[in-house]
Amino acid sequence: MPARYIGALDQGTTSTRFLVFDPEGREVSRRQLEHRQILPAPGFVEHDPVEILTRTREVIGGALAAADLTGGDLAAVGLTNQRETVVVWDPSTGRPWCNAIVWQDMRTERMLGALAPHRARLVERTGLPPSTYFSATKLQWMLEHVDGLRAAAHRGRALAGTIDTWLIWNLTGGPDGGLHVTDVTNASRTQLMDLRALDWDPDLLDLFDVPRAMLPVIVPSSGPGRFGLTRSRGPLGAEVVIGASLGDQHAATIGQVCFEAGEAKNTYGTGNFLVLNTASRLVASSSGMLTTVAYQLGGAAPVYALEGAIAVTGAAVQWLRDQLGIIQSAPDVELLAASVPDSGGVYFVPAFSGLFAPYWRSDARGVIAGLSRFHTRAHLARATLEAICFQTRDVVDAMERDAGIHLSVLKADGGATANDLLMQTQADILGRPVVRPVVAETTALGAAYAAGLAVGFWRDLGEVRRYWRPDCRWEPVWNEARRHEAYEGWQRAVARSLDRKTNRVDLL
Repeated sequence: MPARYIGALDQGTTSTRFLVFDPEGREVSRRQLEHRQILPAPGFVEHDPVEILTRTREVIGGALAAADLTGGDLAAVGLTNQRETVVVWDPSTGRPWCNAIVWQDMRTERMLGALAPHRARLVERTGLPPSTYFSATKLQWMLEHVDGLRAAAHRGRALAGTIDTWLIWNLTGGPDGGLHVTDVTNASRTQLMDLRALDWDPDLLDLFDVPRAMLPVIVPSSGPGRFGLTRSRGPLGAEVVIGASLGDQHAATIGQVCFEAGEAKNTYGTGNFLVLNTASRLVASSSGMLTTVAYQLGGAAPVYALEGAIAVTGAAVQWLRDQLGIIQSAPDVELLAASVPDSGGVYFVPAFSGLFAPYWRSDARGVIAGLSRFHTRAHLARATLEAICFQTRDVVDAMERDAGIHLSVLKADGGATANDLLMQTQADILGRPVVRPVVAETTALGAAYAAGLAVGFWRDLGEVRRYWRPDCRWEPVWNEARRHEAYEGWQRAVARSLDRKTNRVDLL
């Protein structure tokens, strides 16, 4: 009997989930578990790779059991992951050399000065400016600070990769022959891959002093045989084709069926990430956007994109919950924020990891402006939701300048889109409609689509496009004067978060 479903493993910044989809892209079951956010020092953010692997096993088993399925019922599995986060491990034991350094981590800020003379070369070859965000400085830091790691790397006793590489290596055998691979989308976020050659750049490896031997092989984002088979004794309990692997924002681009030049999506998660398909064209940004690989399916040519990356959006809501304790759970923020008509002039710039696009200021720090004794925790909750929306407008405006287009509607996805107040506020601040698809978890869906296409579960992109359906649409209700005044206030708050000596904004 042919396999009836596709599985998708979505390993994110705060949680790991496994979803099962049917032939029409409908969710059959899911299981999701959080993992710890390890914060050993100011600016440091780490994950335990073994904990992530444990959660992976648990969510796969839980999702299959919930639907009374086995691994044999899956035609293929797609994988998608948080990007830029780096893991280094011993291939003979499978033990990590240290905790993973997460994309939000800022410990390498002092290393950026040495990269300043190489800025033009980095942007031209990788599409990425010097930043703590990307993997290269994180890996360089590990090699310089973890005892014995550099010597082990030269002896073949240390493998490195982003989270996709760590999971694939373990799912396909681990120390007993696991595949050491990554796909072009994840590799494009390391700042070590040449965007045109789609391979590790020797000059950049020298610049960051990273041994090539410890890096995975770069392959297209989908295709049978590229990522191997899961072990029969692993969490799926069967040999299942891993048909695709993509970074989370690239998978969401597929899940939102943004297959043509000019189509864009915005994912609302721990951070926000707006991706605009530019097809075969590498668009150099002058407005603080990133140039990246959108995806490469099978033997086709790569598809490129412009991306606006925002470090802290949903993570700001987590901060309200975990650090301030003003809400008990993330969904509580909507009810609390809705208890006041507006933020009362309060602005919150959540620059916990500096500011990413379009500013690229690692020296920026969080600011809450406009407070008076009148304000309550409800106003802060409302300002937190508005901050997500203002940051998205920053990116939309910059991306439109780069691409020379006007986005008539914003496709939104991710867990935070369940917050209706957030989506309405986003439409108001942008001044254009926001639409959410029926399947808001398009990251996992995109990984499933890519895996299914690799094994013939779906025929082509045209068939996949037919399954995209809108769920809700929010129209803007603010007038232009209110929109303009609110955004001017946001820009003044951002200026306060920047270097106090200059308040200078550097674009790419």
